[in-house]
Amino acid sequence: MHYYRYSNAEVSCWYKYLLFSYNIVFWLAGVAFLAAGLWAWSEKVRIEMTGLTLVTGLHGLDPVVLVLLVGIVMFTLGFAGCVGALRENICLLKFFCGAIVFIFLLELAVAVMAFLFQDWVRDRVKEFFENNIKSYRDDIDLQNIIDSLQRINHCCGAQGPEDWDFNIYFNCNSQSKSREKCGVPFSCCIPDPAQKVVNTQCGYDIRKKSKNQWEDQIFVKGCIHALEAWLPRNIYIVAGVFIAISLLQIFGIFLARSLISDIEAVKASNAF
Repeated sequence: MHYYRYSNAEVSCWYKYLLFSYNIVFWLAGVAFLAAGLWAWSEKVRIEMTGLTLVTGLHGLDPVVLVLLVGIVMFTLGFAGCVGALRENICLLKFFCGAIVFIFLLELAVAVMAFLFQDWVRDRVKEFFENNIKSYRDDIDLQNIIDSLQRINHCCGAQGPEDWDFNIYFNCNSQSKSREKCGVPFSCCIPDPAQKVVNTQCGYDIRKKSKNQWEDQIFVKGCIHALEAWLPRNIYIVAGVFIAISLLQIFGIFLARSLISDIEAVKASNAF
């Protein structure tokens, strides 16, 4: 008895496994972000015991929510790309491709808007900073981010040290009996090279003094001005990162579209 093997068209393994390899990295990164976000969230619930107030009570940025959102997006796209490539599922591949295109266009639109409407963006950034200053003591993760931002950029507040009046603990005019009243966080203080231990009380009562004395003890430049000065100095790094991310996204779109076209061609060929 003779067996005949019919030669059917097959999907290119190059496109298939390249796209799988491309997505497995993002899928694993999404898993890592989700794991870190869920762990941090559980720690907050355990320590604060506040439940939904972790979401509704914080007026500024909650870093844990941001990590969870990034993890969900990366996990979903990575999973769709991996399964779509291995199973040659056109629906999943089109979802992955469409989502990457949407994210790419969103990034491009944000960059163009930021360039064309700089004053509006500056106002929104100022408002964002002020909201986070209000919530400085409400969330330990947010507190660490603000402290790192001020310490690294040698700045204090959004426009200047006076912005810490937005926080009830540091407000000079409030009736609060907080020991931090009319002060600034320790991250606003000019570090003393001779000190090996961080003095967390260095900003106490500093704003009760005259502004001429501030410059000797704290940073007087606002973080918005510091970031505006940082950007021109590091424009090539920022542009390089943006271009690298864009090229990765374009490469993923190219692989997905090529695999979709290949699958559709194979199905059409095998239909006859």
